[in-house]
Amino acid sequence: MKFRQKIVVLSGAGISAESGIPTFRASDGLWENHRIEDVATPEAWQRNPDLVQDFYNQRRKQALSVQPNAGHLALVKLEDYFDVTVITQNVDNLHEKAGSSNVVHLHGELFKSRSTKDPNLIYDIDGWELKRGDLCAKGSQLRPHIVWFGEAVPMMDVALDITHEADIFIVVGTSLNVYPAAGLVYAVGKEVPIYVVDPNSPDVHGRSTVTYIVEPATVGLTKLADQLIESTRTS
Repeated sequence: MKFRQKIVVLSGAGISAESGIPTFRASDGLWENHRIEDVATPEAWQRNPDLVQDFYNQRRKQALSVQPNAGHLALVKLEDYFDVTVITQNVDNLHEKAGSSNVVHLHGELFKSRSTKDPNLIYDIDGWELKRGDLCAKGSQLRPHIVWFGEAVPMMDVALDITHEADIFIVVGTSLNVYPAAGLVYAVGKEVPIYVVDPNSPDVHGRSTVTYIVEPATVGLTKLADQLIESTRTS
């Protein structure tokens, strides 16, 4: 059996934006007309849990109405030829809806809730609504299973271990400004080729193995996937 190279993908808001999910880094600093501090911090949850719940309920409702795009599908296509893991900063489930088999969510998952008492108690959300009075098995209120600003990123160590295994590393739809996630690109092996797919061409400093594909995910990832697949046929 032929050796299957390991592709690790770091995806960000740009790939979801092409499916119609707005990014939070709008020019006015607002996320769907809300300040980040009011809907995406532990302090916001303590201050106004109903506002926070409603905000994420609306995000779920919105996410249910959109579909994966050609960028998501290109990553699925690669699985026929490579061992592919997607590490995503996105909380939506578009990678899974497209058919990606191995997805690690760094910043949580929109369609899951977790206990406010025991963070290990995590539940799927049926539909889009999470309400006051929805309780975990230990009797505490359920909150969105989202890593808010100011909270630790529990999946970071898992993501680092996966990144260290990469034979090819792809960055798509991310500004590489959000840490610790952005630091993954510098954990890639020195000789490993890195492909950055983004119309804004975020810079990876100090690496000589970077190829920039200055196009949106739907175009750039489709081209890159075809190129990588062709390389398996000629090698």
